[in-house]
Amino acid sequence: MADPAPSRAQPSGATGVLVLADGTVIWGRGFGHVGASVGEVCFNTAMTGYQEIMTDPSYAAQIVTFTFPHIGNVGANGEDVESKVEGAVGCVVREDVTEPSNFRSMERFAEWLARNGKIGLAGVDTRALTRRIRQSGAPNAVIAHAPDGKFDLDALLKRAAEWPGLEGMDLAIRVTRDKHEGWEGGSWTLGKGYGRAPFDAKPHVVAIDYGSKDNIFRNLVKAGAKVTVVPAKTGFDEIMALKPDGVFLSNGPGDPAATGEYAVPVIRQLLEADIPIFGICLGHQLLALAAGAKTIKMHQGHRGANHPVQRVGEGWGETTGLVEITSMNHGFAVDAATLPEHVEQTHVSLFDGTNCGIAIKGKKAFAVQYHPEASPGPQDSFYLFEKFVGGLG
Repeated sequence: MADPAPSRAQPSGATGVLVLADGTVIWGRGFGHVGASVGEVCFNTAMTGYQEIMTDPSYAAQIVTFTFPHIGNVGANGEDVESKVEGAVGCVVREDVTEPSNFRSMERFAEWLARNGKIGLAGVDTRALTRRIRQSGAPNAVIAHAPDGKFDLDALLKRAAEWPGLEGMDLAIRVTRDKHEGWEGGSWTLGKGYGRAPFDAKPHVVAIDYGSKDNIFRNLVKAGAKVTVVPAKTGFDEIMALKPDGVFLSNGPGDPAATGEYAVPVIRQLLEADIPIFGICLGHQLLALAAGAKTIKMHQGHRGANHPVQRVGEGWGETTGLVEITSMNHGFAVDAATLPEHVEQTHVSLFDGTNCGIAIKGKKAFAVQYHPEASPGPQDSFYLFEKFVGGLG
């Protein structure tokens, strides 16, 4: 039986609301930023790392429903921010945010949200909302917070209904950096924070930023690389002028086909020049597009820190069939049925069988759909950074 639609009538004490494009109105208690934001509603099943999730650029133009009920209870701090650019526009949670109870907390989660322009909505039946997304797909919506409880529902509905959605939308251009940057951050240790990258490290990796998480660059450094980060629209000649030993294609938001309009020609040139390539998430999809495959919009997407992925195909030796527990955040996927003969499928999701990894035959080029930087999430897949950096001569 389908969940009953929440009433449009505003209950007493409601200071926040989620208005879906189909007219559904979900009331709650607003916190964080005061205002209204539009985006796609998705859900994330991770039990930890809400601050990293909210600052992941891959969540640009999205409203995250957390299935874990206790969000905000560890507060917020400056070390767990994954990017300074746009991330999720808001979040929906079950329980009210309580006082922080973690020794690393520097401020309350609600205060951090307000300072960063992100809206929170508490008191929502997140299980029912998640079930709705699983049954009907990720809806477009507006999330709003008004301390006086006054909302123009018709205006919010109009905004949600008129928003075009993520399909066909290039969001990487909104979250990429605007100039080259020599990456300086190293690994984090308790009590010391983040270390510094060795100045004279080799090999040299040029990372194309389509909306990257900082921990990806830290993991490349941990694996032994020197990293230079460049904007999403950096051309082939500019990249080659930096003398890369390898090129990394980052994660990011939006429709890969739209971002591919300018990214794919550059990646094809890199493949033709036999430059080693490693891609993650959006970077995985862009490498697949460059190799001749197609991508598709998923019904609900994969978002969480507990997704099982299995190694398949050739080249894994005794570890063929091994299962990695991974962190994921994507609403588009590579259509495995469109992979050309020269592209090998290397990983598949054990949740739904979708493609989670490819390798280009005859090239040092591979990519995975999931997030091996584990921020947040398990660290089963760090070997991919070592595989990439270790093969760069």
